[in-house]
Amino acid sequence: MIIATGRRKKSTATVKLTSAGYGETGISSMTINGIDAALYMQNNQNFPRSIQAPLEALGYEQDYRLSITCSGGGLTGQAEAIQLGLARALCLLKATNRPSLKASGYLTRDPRSKERKKYGLKKARKASQFSKR
Repeated sequence: MIIATGRRKKSTATVKLTSAGYGETGISSMTINGIDAALYMQNNQNFPRSIQAPLEALGYEQDYRLSITCSGGGLTGQAEAIQLGLARALCLLKATNRPSLKASGYLTRDPRSKERKKYGLKKARKASQFSKR
């Protein structure tokens, strides 16, 4: 079992990568917080597909089981955190996976996050209307 962590915005995901058992090749299962991934992601087909993209890039789609614990943020942030955690787990699995995952951009953490609100302003950058006189 290999454990790796991914983060995006306010979301944190811990990915546990386990090889499929004997006689279970061809069966890939992914659970998020104990719930099937498709159900957790509200049957949005793009999220599970984007989560499994690092596996598909290496040709491991059917070889591993994923048990994921997610917290914070929304579905998009969680999906991208899971994707980063999975890519990191695959690097721990085999060092030869790293160059292809890095070239595909799966190992790069997206640094964009919500900008804090500043005092004297209504939001992070929104100010009250300027009055010349």
